[in-house]
Amino acid sequence: MRDNYAEFTARGVTIIAVGPDNMQTFQHYWENENIPYIGLPDPDHQVSKLYRQEVNLFKLGRMPLNTVLDINGHMRYVHFGSSMSDIPDNEIFLNVIDQLNASSK
Repeated sequence: MRDNYAEFTARGVTIIAVGPDNMQTFQHYWENENIPYIGLPDPDHQVSKLYRQEVNLFKLGRMPLNTVLDINGHMRYVHFGSSMSDIPDNEIFLNVIDQLNASSK
């Protein structure tokens, strides 16, 4: 998402990445990797439980969960990853966002 960040923001999108690390670890990673979007630490797993994100210790922890929420907070696209590398291409997200934007005009 970092590589296409400008395309997301041009569509009025706010990207938030939620992870299991504490604030200090998250902040250090975000600064080192120069990530332009919001990083939300979730060490107590409150957000992951809310969205029913799978945790599988045999597959190194939290499985990817990607979702597009509309302006009202409704989930319009959800992808539950089955492995750490199971993340949809940015084009999928951009297409969903374009469809949502077109339907709200």
